[in-house]
Amino acid sequence: MKPGAMYIDPWHLSMKLSKTLLLLSIIATALFGLSSCQSFRTGSGYNFESKYSLKKRKTHISCTGEKGGSAVIKPLPLKVSGQAYDRLFSSIDELLGTTYRNGGSAPDGFDCSGLVQYLYKQQFRMILPRTTGELALLGSVVPESNLKPGDLVFFSIDGSNIDHVGIIITKNQFAHASNSGVRVSDLFDSYYRTRYAFGERIITPE
Repeated sequence: MKPGAMYIDPWHLSMKLSKTLLLLSIIATALFGLSSCQSFRTGSGYNFESKYSLKKRKTHISCTGEKGGSAVIKPLPLKVSGQAYDRLFSSIDELLGTTYRNGGSAPDGFDCSGLVQYLYKQQFRMILPRTTGELALLGSVVPESNLKPGDLVFFSIDGSNIDHVGIIITKNQFAHASNSGVRVSDLFDSYYRTRYAFGERIITPE
């Protein structure tokens, strides 16, 4: 050893290197875990779509009879007239701005599933289930690339359950009852993009 040179104990050097490598390993694991979590969240729509495609789905729906007649059972997707189909969207326009009301299913206030239930009964006489979870099991699951106006789109706001629903009105827009009332939102808005679950078809124009 040269005079004045610092002596470095090999054992202490080895311990320092080991601790440094351990710390780097922990950091890398944490970053990977965070990335994986975010990827799962972003890709949750695919998982929901696969899951709900395999679930037992309701293939028929009850519709009220014309002029107060008895209810009839019809297959899904329900074939609707072009006139009734167009009225769906004009009715949505008329309801924009309606107040949000938890459990509401009338023009004095809607929640998300109540809005869907009200509109599809008014225009197509469909007797839809009341909750978003039940609505999510009707008809057939539709790939996002094949969504058409009138299809329903579902979201998982809490990341675990299907808890929000809207109605496609254009390729990239859907109408729904949010906490701020009945409104139109962009399907590719970052908030809804990361919470999108899947779409389904319960009506089709004749």
